[in-house]
Amino acid sequence: MLRSAFTLSRRTLPGLTKKTSSTTQVALLKTIANAQLPSKPTNISNPSDTEFDKEKTLSGTPSPWAVFDAWGAGDGSVKDKLSESEMSLLSEESVKIPHWNEAKVCVDEDATTVTNILGAYDKLMARRSSVQFGYPYNLMYNHEELYPFMKYSINNLGDPFVTSNYGVHSRQFETSVIDFFAKLWRLPNKGEYWGYVTTCGTEGNLHGMLLARECHPNGVLYSSRETHYSIFKAARYYRMDAKSIPTLPMGEIDYAILESELAKNIDRPAIINVNIGTTVKGAVDNLDRILRILKNLGFTRDRFHIHCDGALFAMMLPFIEHASDIGFHKPIDSIAVSGHKMLGCPMPCGIALTRMEHVKKVEQRIDYLNSVDTTIMGSRNGQAALYLWYSLRKKGIDGIKQDVVHCMETACYLRDQLASHGFTCRLNDLSCTVVLERPKSMKFIKRWSLACEDDIAHVVVMPNITRDKIDVFIKEMIRYSEKDGRTAPSGPDSPLSMLVDKSWGGEYSLPNSGEPDVDYNANPK
Repeated sequence: MLRSAFTLSRRTLPGLTKKTSSTTQVALLKTIANAQLPSKPTNISNPSDTEFDKEKTLSGTPSPWAVFDAWGAGDGSVKDKLSESEMSLLSEESVKIPHWNEAKVCVDEDATTVTNILGAYDKLMARRSSVQFGYPYNLMYNHEELYPFMKYSINNLGDPFVTSNYGVHSRQFETSVIDFFAKLWRLPNKGEYWGYVTTCGTEGNLHGMLLARECHPNGVLYSSRETHYSIFKAARYYRMDAKSIPTLPMGEIDYAILESELAKNIDRPAIINVNIGTTVKGAVDNLDRILRILKNLGFTRDRFHIHCDGALFAMMLPFIEHASDIGFHKPIDSIAVSGHKMLGCPMPCGIALTRMEHVKKVEQRIDYLNSVDTTIMGSRNGQAALYLWYSLRKKGIDGIKQDVVHCMETACYLRDQLASHGFTCRLNDLSCTVVLERPKSMKFIKRWSLACEDDIAHVVVMPNITRDKIDVFIKEMIRYSEKDGRTAPSGPDSPLSMLVDKSWGGEYSLPNSGEPDVDYNANPK
């Protein structure tokens, strides 16, 4: 059996201490303590194996700390299909909003229609969410306790640390979230860091690149080809010179080519985006190796700027022992992550964190707000900050650890199941993203919401993905591959061809050797 070498971190996270629990926390802990958890298996023959590798009841089941499950996201079932009449309620004609010159519907009849439309939409969302495999969204959450606050227009306009005249805000929760992540990423002293809750990871990257450009107007941006598109979008927005660096087969930046490109522009500051989990392969760039390259080339601290795009994995990495150590105790300048991915949130959101001295370069006083302008957006969703705070407070450090264990171990299970049935697949050591040959059936791809690139697809294993659901996925993939055939590499250097490169290490199944009958590059996804 192939396994990813990782264990749960037992080190004390800097700045995080145990504090007296509130009444709510005590009640939650009692509920968890009294829950019927699986007993330790007695049939583990090799004591060096972790419990999670051997026993289905311990790996692939929802985390006992993820007591948030509003609609059964983690019960292992696939929700029923909608009937034709239910689907018709969601047609373009049905959801159309009447205009002035169009027929009016009586108030009572329209109210009934709206209720039926929303009921059908609820069923559709539950079904699609139950088979959501390709995108990194944690669907195991329940924020019912926060529903009463949806009646308020909570707006955190302006700087989170500078209160504006608008009183309906959630700044106290937002700054608490920022404080948590500052400690997690090793920048615990107030006054040394600044951050805010963003609308998504892309906004965090836009903010990080803006600060980099302001700190080094003549700098050159270096980032790998497998970087999220938002980094190069930022380069276009801010008119930055940018270099797209080729990658190694596993998805990490090609360090030798990076060094060569840096040497060509030795007279200009270096702005480097370090990926903490690439979009498709979940690859983590080696920060220490990049720092050594900069030192060897003679780049002093005032001549380079490092942004870390950690959309999903930067929130998981601190909980994995012997993993790459990412944080502000090293010479980095900013980190951006998505909040709705690992933590789970019904609305896209994220966190941007940077050093205080950098944000001062973009700060402007706005009298209209009685605050300062330091963020990308003006009005900012105060609900998102409240939801993130709630998730962090309810889960706590131990709860997040449990979710990380679940994701990493269940990803190994998926990889092993695919490989045992002859499918080409790979899993980076520090990743919960399983990369596999692209299924030929578009029906199968859409059913499971798989993210595809050329001749490969991937599954991002999140807390709501269980072994039972993976078993259904595997059975359907086998059935569709028998019916439609398997994908052949689209070229000798295609992503699927790279999955069998020896640099990945370990065992693998060869892809279909037949000629591809689809030009994936000619059909953008």
